[in-house]
Amino acid sequence: MSTVVVVKKSGKVCIAADSLTSFGDLKLSSSYDAAHDKILCHDENHLGIVGSAAHQLVMESVFSSKKIIDKKVEIDFSSRLSIFETFRALHPILKEKYFLNAKDEDDDPYESTQIDALIANPFGIFGVHSLREVTEYKKFWAIGSGTEYALGAMFAVYDKATAKEIAHAGVAAGAEFNNASSLPISSYVIDLQQLKSVSK
Repeated sequence: MSTVVVVKKSGKVCIAADSLTSFGDLKLSSSYDAAHDKILCHDENHLGIVGSAAHQLVMESVFSSKKIIDKKVEIDFSSRLSIFETFRALHPILKEKYFLNAKDEDDDPYESTQIDALIANPFGIFGVHSLREVTEYKKFWAIGSGTEYALGAMFAVYDKATAKEIAHAGVAAGAEFNNASSLPISSYVIDLQQLKSVSK
């Protein structure tokens, strides 16, 4: 798994992740992995995806394949609802073109995308979960096997650090205490879009 975090503070958002890929007991560290950055960039959006290592390559292919996107899906991560609609529209493409096995638990109310991700962009910080639930966060959040450590570390430093420092504290805690996360950290800082006030 991984430790991926997002933070929003003082007009900035930061997304950060560890760099270890693991296959059961086998570790692939950044020293051996030429593509160890777990954060996927698409236009002004940054996504950190956990779960199967195949997810990132699939999403890279989706984002770079204009033929698929232009005909069926408009990628819009600007709000909670637009993220939901984007992933809803992507689901049949993931099944038909990328052979996603959408089966999860028999009692799940919807088919699973098998993807958990955090998104950071000028519009805020968001989480997407396997049944296409979307959450917008006010301060910070984490996903992956190092989640609990990351949340505790970010909570402890939130009031006295920058968005980047908070995110790094979260990933560092995950890497320190979770055996499926490891340094170095990759991170991206984005300016939040300033909402314009409407004058009468």
